[in-house]
Amino acid sequence: MAPSHLSVIDFSSKTLNNTSSSWITTCNEVMSALEEHGVFIAMYDGLPQELNDRIFLASRDLFDLPTEVKLLNTSDKPYHAYIGSIPDSPLYESLGIENATTEEGVENFTKLMWPSGNENFCKSALMFSKVLAELEHIVTQMIAKSFGIEDQYKSIIESTNDVLRLQKYSSPKKNEEKTQGLVAHRDKTFLTVLHQKEVKGLEIQTKDGQWIQVDPSPSSFIVMAGDACTAWTNGRVEAALHRVMMKGNQERFSLGLFSFVRDMNSLPSLHQ
Repeated sequence: MAPSHLSVIDFSSKTLNNTSSSWITTCNEVMSALEEHGVFIAMYDGLPQELNDRIFLASRDLFDLPTEVKLLNTSDKPYHAYIGSIPDSPLYESLGIENATTEEGVENFTKLMWPSGNENFCKSALMFSKVLAELEHIVTQMIAKSFGIEDQYKSIIESTNDVLRLQKYSSPKKNEEKTQGLVAHRDKTFLTVLHQKEVKGLEIQTKDGQWIQVDPSPSSFIVMAGDACTAWTNGRVEAALHRVMMKGNQERFSLGLFSFVRDMNSLPSLHQ
């Protein structure tokens, strides 16, 4: 039976020298966790507390905008634009910033939401996206190494497009029972890197059918495999099934960097 817990893996700077034995150990831990549940918790010291605070304040400012403004966040690609008022997840609302690790991508989104500008949001979103992208790239390199193609990991990164999703869950205002914040699903991504603020809610289903709640902290990030990763690894890594269950009278905010593959044929072939 699968263990009913998620792996917690140290990604502090002291473990990330790719010529050290600790790098090999961490690579093995990452692949073991992804093969077990498709997800792990990364303890990562790359996010300064000041930036952590700034991005969540900026996120609140964004969701305080009128709905008609947020609806301007459109895209012809699924899961890239504004989502709100979903019948099976009425508490959930989110917006997406395409090409979120580029100045152009973040500036275009910011100008759409605030035509007169919002320098704090723009800077915070760009810096935060780059922090999550750095972690995503490290994990991608480790996955590539595990398949014997570490020298090609950059081509995997170049085959994906990063979207920063800012997410809000309204309070269900019922203290005695849980309410569905987001229906159980698997992401369509290659990898997803999530970061939560204070309020609990994210749950991951383990292979034995148990739902495990992931506690938020300023230094913890949830790294999940998506459907594209499952396809690329021929099922060796299964995308994580997850949901959000809300309880109490607090709003919940989270942010995620979603890496979408442009073309599966552009990914390097695996050494099986």
